[in-house]
Amino acid sequence: MMKFLPKLLLLVLLAFPATLLIKGPVASAQDLTEDEEAEAVDEDVVDDVNEEDDEAEVEDDDNTELTEEKEDEEEEALVGEVKASPNADTTILFVKGEDFPANDIVKFLLGFTNKGSENFIVESLDASFRYPQDYQFYIQNFTALQLGTVVPPSRQATFEYSFIPAEPMGGRPFGLVINLNYKDSSGNVFQDAVFNQTVTITEREDGLDGETIFMYVFLSGLGLLVVVGLHQLLESRKRRRPAPKVETGTSSHNDVDLSWIPPETLNQISTYSSHTSCDLISSHTSFLFYVLYYLQTQKSNCLYTTSLR
Repeated sequence: MMKFLPKLLLLVLLAFPATLLIKGPVASAQDLTEDEEAEAVDEDVVDDVNEEDDEAEVEDDDNTELTEEKEDEEEEALVGEVKASPNADTTILFVKGEDFPANDIVKFLLGFTNKGSENFIVESLDASFRYPQDYQFYIQNFTALQLGTVVPPSRQATFEYSFIPAEPMGGRPFGLVINLNYKDSSGNVFQDAVFNQTVTITEREDGLDGETIFMYVFLSGLGLLVVVGLHQLLESRKRRRPAPKVETGTSSHNDVDLSWIPPETLNQISTYSSHTSCDLISSHTSFLFYVLYYLQTQKSNCLYTTSLR
């Protein structure tokens, strides 16, 4: 018995690692199997969710198509219900032509003719600007003009309407729709699209706006500054120029040099100046004597009238 004990221990030691090696792959296989099962479950859940999403999308598409079809049917029904009467005729005339300036009054006259055998009651007149690509989208809707006018058979009526396009609409095309609403004596309602076209709103050209006034004021101030600057420049140049020297000569007759005249003549002139009047001097026959007398006495009021000899 003791002989077989070492051999038994050796077998146990050899068998134990083998047992561990065998159990390891099995556990791994079991773990992989569990992961595969979890992945399979996740894939099933994802597939179910995708199928539900696809079904929801199909239902949404169906609902959208049904809604669009209903809207189209409603629009067609509305269009089919409201229309113009064959027994009525309408005409329109824009007072200033088909020119639509922004932020300015646009006025037109609308004529209504009853060609039928019963009365028509013209109820209202309205106008609106709409988006050119989609006339269901309103850009600017004007107030409807309530009329309530009865037009007998074979009679005509004229209506006046005016509106003002908004200023930001200038320079853009819009659809202008003008509708006339009326009914007959039986209660049938009609609507006539008197004007239904795309028009261009023109920008209003004012004679004087804020920018123009500012420009004029700025140019006026600039011109005034230029004039003042030129005036100051000319004045400064005039001040810098030296005054021209002008010979003024003697300032009085007392500065006349009489040294060349003989003293006897000067004494004679002095005697005449104290005792003789202007008449006697004027009647003297010598012009030279008169000149000398004038230079000596400064009597300029004595005129020489005697003829020269």
